[in-house]
Amino acid sequence: MSPRALVTAFRVVSIAEAVSWTGLLIGMYFKWIAGTTEVGVKVFGPIHGGIFVAYVVVALLTARAQRWTWITTGLALVASIPPFFTLWFERWALRTGRLDPQRALRTAG
Repeated sequence: MSPRALVTAFRVVSIAEAVSWTGLLIGMYFKWIAGTTEVGVKVFGPIHGGIFVAYVVVALLTARAQRWTWITTGLALVASIPPFFTLWFERWALRTGRLDPQRALRTAG
């Protein structure tokens, strides 16, 4: 996978993970607070689980390609646990140059 495609995949999966959290939290509200239906949890639970696994895999691939430190890689992985932190990490990594398609090319040689 090209560095540009990997960075794009990481950004897309980061956003998708946050969106799936939203669906799951809404589903949990209706199941546990409103007590009306479990459909949201049944639908968004597996979706969120699949996207979570995809995020972890893409984060590890991106960490290797971008030559992240163990701390940056750890932050990326920990960001997958609290709701919406993948958005924070993605924006932070982009702003600080840790998510740069050219970085992998410059450091590869």
